Amino acid sequence: MEIVIRFFIAILIVGFGVAFYLAISRLRLAALRRANQSRVNLGLDDFRIGVPAILYFTTPDCAPCRTVQAPAIEELRAQFDDRLQVIKVDASERIDLANSWGVLSVPTTFIIDAHGQPRHVNNGVASAAKLRQQLREFAGLSEPRDAARQVAAEKLITPA
Repeated sequence: MEIVIRFFIAILIVGFGVAFYLAISRLRLAALRRANQSRVNLGLDDFRIGVPAILYFTTPDCAPCRTVQAPAIEELRAQFDDRLQVIKVDASERIDLANSWGVLSVPTTFIIDAHGQPRHVNNGVASAAKLRQQLREFAGLSEPRDAARQVAAEKLITPA
């Protein structure tokens, strides 16, 4: 019986930790959106209004950034062409920018909608599929052009 109680206590602790993490992430995004609405410069001089973006914080010595995150982002950049901008920031060179965005570790990615509002944050490695889903959800990007062409071609070729 004692092991069951310990198990439920462990589950409660993990649950509170996850809830705390999600609450902090939402508060951070809300603060960034408020700062952006009041026209405080968020340090994104390269951002073009009207095109959603992935803001990607990395460092030169980050192995997961080079081996996993960068290829995932490049895959999305190739799929969405000019409908997506990627803003890569070296957090070790731009400590001020990393601090203003609340970056505590790398890789950290933000999904920014076409109006310049941060909509999602990913602390740690985020797969291309996860980023693609967030872009659909928050940035209004539909299927990548190649995928849309593939689906249209399959519909034309389907056997009767």
